[in-house]
Amino acid sequence: MQKAELRKKYKELRRDLTYQQIEDHSLSIANQLLKLEIWDKSFYHIFLTIEEHKEINTDYILNILSGKDKNIIISKSNFVDCTMSHYLLTDNTKIKKNKYNIPEPIDGIEFQPAQINVVFVPLLAFDKKGHRIGYGKGFYDRFLANCKPGTLKIGLSFFEVDQHQFEVSENDIMLDYCVTPNQVYQF
Repeated sequence: MQKAELRKKYKELRRDLTYQQIEDHSLSIANQLLKLEIWDKSFYHIFLTIEEHKEINTDYILNILSGKDKNIIISKSNFVDCTMSHYLLTDNTKIKKNKYNIPEPIDGIEFQPAQINVVFVPLLAFDKKGHRIGYGKGFYDRFLANCKPGTLKIGLSFFEVDQHQFEVSENDIMLDYCVTPNQVYQF
C-alpha cells in the first residue's frame, strides 16, 4: 500500500476517535511505556500534542518524565528546510502554537540531537518491521539521522501494527519500539 493511502486511512481513523478515547488510549500508552527498561537515561525528547490532529496526549508521559526527574527536550519546527531545533523544557519555558497549531518553545536552552538518549516519535502508522508513516515532511527522519547510534526511537500509536508492507526510502529511520494502548512492539 502506498504511503499516501496509509496516511489518509490513519488520519481518518484518528478523526473518528472521541476525546474520551484519545484520553483513555493516551493513558494506556503511558502505562505501557512504564514496562520498558528505558528509565535509566538522562535526556528524553518528546513531541507536544497537536490537539487539532487528534494526536496522543503526551501530558501523561511528560508527567512520568517529570516524576522521574528526567531532562525533557522539545522541538521547534523550521518549515523552510523541514528541520527542527531542540530545547530543554524548564519551568520557565514559554510555549506557543505556531501557524500549524504545533505547540513549540519560544526560546530556551538549545540541545543537539547527539545529546538525546530517547526519542518518543509521533506517527500515523507503523509496520511489523518498525517502519513508520508520519505526516510526510521528513522532520523526524532528518532529526533521527542526527542522533547518536544508540538513541532509542519509540513510536507512539493509537493503532496496532499495520499488516501491509510499507514502501521505504533510504532516508527512513526505523523505530526500536512502538507502543500502543494494548502492546509494546520491539523491532
